[in-house]
Amino acid sequence: MTQTITLAIDGMTCASCVARSERVLRAQAGVVAASVNLATQSALVSFDAPAEADALAATLTRAGYASRALPKDEIRLADHGAGDEWRKTALAAALTLPVFAVEMGPHIWPALHHLRMGVIADTTLAFVEMALIGLVLALPGRGFFTKGIPALLRAAPDMNALVAMGAGAAYAYSAYVALAQTGGAIYFEAAGVTVTLILLGRALEARAKGAAGQAIARLIDLQPQTALRLVGGNPIPVPIAALGVGDTILVRAGERLPADGIVSEGQSSLDTSMLTGEAMPVAITLGDKVTGGCINGAGALQIQITAVGAGSTLARITAMVLDAQASTLPVQDMVDGVTRWFVPVVMALAAMTFAAWMLAGAGVGAAMIHAVAVLIIACPCAMGLAVPVSILVGTGRGAQMGALFRGGAGLQKLAGVRTVAFDKTGTLTLGRPRVVGSLDTGGALALAAGVEGQSSHPLARAVLDFAAQQAVKPAKVSDVQNVAGMGASAQGSGGAIMVGSAMMMGDLPAPFAEFAHHAGKAGQGLIFVAHSGRVIGAFAAEDSIKHNAARAIASLHDLDLHIVMLTGDSLPVAQKVGALLNIDDIRASLLPQDKAQAVASLPRPIAFVGDGINDAPALALADVGISMGTGTDVAIEAGDVVLVSGDVQGVARAIGLSRAVMRNIRQNLIWAFGYNVALIPVAMGALVPFGGPALSPMLGAGAMAASSIFVLGNALRLRRYGAKDKL
Repeated sequence: MTQTITLAIDGMTCASCVARSERVLRAQAGVVAASVNLATQSALVSFDAPAEADALAATLTRAGYASRALPKDEIRLADHGAGDEWRKTALAAALTLPVFAVEMGPHIWPALHHLRMGVIADTTLAFVEMALIGLVLALPGRGFFTKGIPALLRAAPDMNALVAMGAGAAYAYSAYVALAQTGGAIYFEAAGVTVTLILLGRALEARAKGAAGQAIARLIDLQPQTALRLVGGNPIPVPIAALGVGDTILVRAGERLPADGIVSEGQSSLDTSMLTGEAMPVAITLGDKVTGGCINGAGALQIQITAVGAGSTLARITAMVLDAQASTLPVQDMVDGVTRWFVPVVMALAAMTFAAWMLAGAGVGAAMIHAVAVLIIACPCAMGLAVPVSILVGTGRGAQMGALFRGGAGLQKLAGVRTVAFDKTGTLTLGRPRVVGSLDTGGALALAAGVEGQSSHPLARAVLDFAAQQAVKPAKVSDVQNVAGMGASAQGSGGAIMVGSAMMMGDLPAPFAEFAHHAGKAGQGLIFVAHSGRVIGAFAAEDSIKHNAARAIASLHDLDLHIVMLTGDSLPVAQKVGALLNIDDIRASLLPQDKAQAVASLPRPIAFVGDGINDAPALALADVGISMGTGTDVAIEAGDVVLVSGDVQGVARAIGLSRAVMRNIRQNLIWAFGYNVALIPVAMGALVPFGGPALSPMLGAGAMAASSIFVLGNALRLRRYGAKDKL
């Protein structure tokens, strides 16, 4: 049996680290798949026996990346160590600044050189610089060597190896010149400034990564730590972990709901904006379902708990967002293919640069500086972050807007859909139809209520409500069986009972045919009742269109999408709704299998939006299934995207967000690859023979740090999606 675990990983700094971690995990016996995410510092591993979670973590630790298996109920919030990086940067800057000022100051103020010579001799200055920069490399810069050199010895060099080789070569050459007193140029300031700037880049990167992951932290913060459990009518403070299904809790005005449940006493309004993206409070009264994490309004509520812990809505949402953020997109495969060879190629180019400048007669010092510049300016970090950080921020923003992406593949596919197909009932309409007309020749309503009492279909609810209004008691029935897409059958006193659409009834008697004709012209749905093979009743029901459905369809048209409605209702009912909403293509009287076949036949790529059990096949067959969070669990589990609030306008938001995320990823990749393609040749000195500039290692370090910051900053723009749709 395949198991899936999450590993927390420390010490990854670039795309090469990701590629090596994935190779190590995938090489282990029993591992089916492994996906490593640089932005979240985690790995998602699927494996069969004989692999074990702790053994996989230990293997990765031996490979140089400290790892541990996370328990299923533990949430991984990556600690990017911004505070530690800032401390390292401050120490490196303090030690490097005197060296930089002495060596670079005379280029700005020539008199400084003569002033310095009168204070300290060149030989003594060289030893002071060697000591200061030696401390930079040994203290704040130590990690580059302790991680980079072992990686180099394992023939799996990463960014740390590039920095260690570059800064180490500049320092070692300069130390040789100082100790041998050859009179050659020294480059201590290049080694010190390089390490300082890269540490500064990592500090800024850590802070940006922390900002990128704020959505998960906010979701976790929605869970209160204590609740007021009612014991004998008295509220007793208890930890959240002590609550159980069936307990009754008191939620006072202004407090967050600690768990999912049903209102057993009181009425109020709930602020659901953090979970659903809906700004308007929702009115709540007796019998309504409520969700943990929402904020109670002005009235006190007593709530009977229906779900706690991992089964709660908030926990499921958090888990879905974490899974999406840990996933990889198909486009990542291309990036992985390049980054696997990136560092070895850069090292080869650095060696070629050194050899070329030596052959050109530039001398060891100049050749070494050009080679170091190549090692330093190369940036596998930007390539490693280009995709996962956009997913991290984009899926977090989606969660805040009430759109949950189940995985990376769905996110990428949704951006490319050209057709959106909708179920009607509960998706475009409220799913709460009411009976507006009836024809009953005797006992039909009681029989219908008896059968529909065991159904969750919206039309069944309409019949039961109508029976209650008419004070009709449901008849006793047995052996109720669902007839997919048509209705239900049962056994009752006097014979078989059928309740459902006209397709179950055969030829309708004249009065019922006429009733059906008028109801059809009015765009009303029909429920027929037959007893012992004879039609004895018919009920016309009407559903209301969701208040923002027309705006949602208009928004999708603005995105240049073709809109289709697939429904089991009759054609007149479907046409009435379609005309009001300006839907392009209407297909009615469909059974569940017909919906799936229709999805297969429509222009692809296609997204299907539904909320019921009958929609599950179509949701699964579509390129992207979009489930209404207010629908059944089956529909939710079948969807690639879940709209928490059930707001149909969320479809346009989700598609727009997915397009923004993919656009953001393309921008990041163009920058990451373009940066390296453009600047590595400049660092090699390719422009010097033509009178162009050369890049010093210091400028290269600054450019490398800026490259990662650009990618992170660009991804962070997705946090503003919605307020500004074009990103």
